[in-house]
Amino acid sequence: MSYELIETNVDTAAGVATITLNRPEARNALSNALMNEVSAAVDVFENDEDIGCIVLTGKGGKAFAGGADIKEMADRTYAQNHKENFVTANWERIAECRKPTIAAVVGYALGGGCELAMMCDIIVAADNAKFGQPEINLALLPGAGGTQRLTRFVGKSTAMDMCLTGRMLNAEEALASGLVARIAPADELMDLALEMGKSIASKSKLASMAVKEAVNTAYETTLSQGVMFERKAFHAAFSLEDAKEGMAAFIENRPARWHNK
Repeated sequence: MSYELIETNVDTAAGVATITLNRPEARNALSNALMNEVSAAVDVFENDEDIGCIVLTGKGGKAFAGGADIKEMADRTYAQNHKENFVTANWERIAECRKPTIAAVVGYALGGGCELAMMCDIIVAADNAKFGQPEINLALLPGAGGTQRLTRFVGKSTAMDMCLTGRMLNAEEALASGLVARIAPADELMDLALEMGKSIASKSKLASMAVKEAVNTAYETTLSQGVMFERKAFHAAFSLEDAKEGMAAFIENRPARWHNK
């Protein structure tokens, strides 16, 4: 497919696809058209059997995404938002992707940009990254999971601080809070993200999807419900050919050969 507002790349050998937000002149502001293209690209890669991980990043080096496109939002009405299910209609696609996803954040991830990063399974950040939910400065509030996912990541007090004052977290603070998994120098971040993606893609794709679903269940249920879900998924994994192959390879001290069955 051809796109105007994003770039895509596939490393077939590594099993990793990259989606790059491509509006650097606007700090990769998240217009509706851009998010439609992101959603379409996720559809393609999720259905590509050769892809085991998707990396999402922003072009230009100054911002992963500076937020939603305010000019596009300024004249919207409540009725229009409600009728069109504004934001949720296309923004949640990456959160719903069954394959593992990594957000590689260089520079600013603000508002919708922070929310988009949090929709991914893992966030890795450049040492110049800054995360924030500054919607309060516009007399708005986050609308794509910012009050919900952020609270689950960093806890109530820090989430309240960020959402009520508009304060940004730097990369070190984001790492300490649990928002970010790893940090790297800006010029090394994509190498880190792609290496992580390659590692993930080298595993059984069916097992990776099961792990992702189980971890996400921890955010949606009680501990007892989550443990029950995990146990059932663990039991079900023994029906996979890949699980038999993985255990046989371990016993025989050889590399596993996944068939994704």
